[in-house]
Amino acid sequence: MPITPANGQTAELAAVNAPDGAAGPIMLELVDEDGATIGTAEKLAAHQAPGQLHRAFSVFLFDEQGRLLLQRRALGKYHSPGVWSNTCCGHPYPGEKPFAAAARRTAEELGLAPSLLAEAGTVRYNHPDPASGLVEQEYNHLFVGLVRQVPEPDPAEIGEIAFVTPQELEKRHAEGPFSAWFMTVLDAARPAVRELTGAAAGW
Repeated sequence: MPITPANGQTAELAAVNAPDGAAGPIMLELVDEDGATIGTAEKLAAHQAPGQLHRAFSVFLFDEQGRLLLQRRALGKYHSPGVWSNTCCGHPYPGEKPFAAAARRTAEELGLAPSLLAEAGTVRYNHPDPASGLVEQEYNHLFVGLVRQVPEPDPAEIGEIAFVTPQELEKRHAEGPFSAWFMTVLDAARPAVRELTGAAAGW
């Protein structure tokens, strides 16, 4: 698995690709079943049932003990508020590389840069969210990495964080709500997670 150091170019990419402050809508990249770009759509419109297939990313960061960094989504989020999910997820801006988007959003949401960040494949899914009525029709680029900094979560994005072992995750998942897509993206990323963390971590 190729492992690429996170670099400092993401801020510049974000400035080029980000929407103009609050003036314009947030646009997502629509894709076909092979992940090829076919157009754009406004973010909320892309999630209205039955959903439009769009590009997304999911990040799984681990500490040096092999524990996964989870986040509980802030209560103010329009989609899946207050539920636990993976370290970071989101959507590249049209034309933004998924790796750059993953590094950018990790910095924006958690105030940190992974010491390592690696591609971990892709997964396509269709997950309705019963609570909101929104639908995740996503072609998701997966990333795994290591974190050595203390996270500084943005409270507008994240209500709580936790580092968990596989056993602790299983207990949390049985007891509380998680995002509809969480297990799908984790299972798809597991081969890369195991390569990154080693057999002793138990993933």
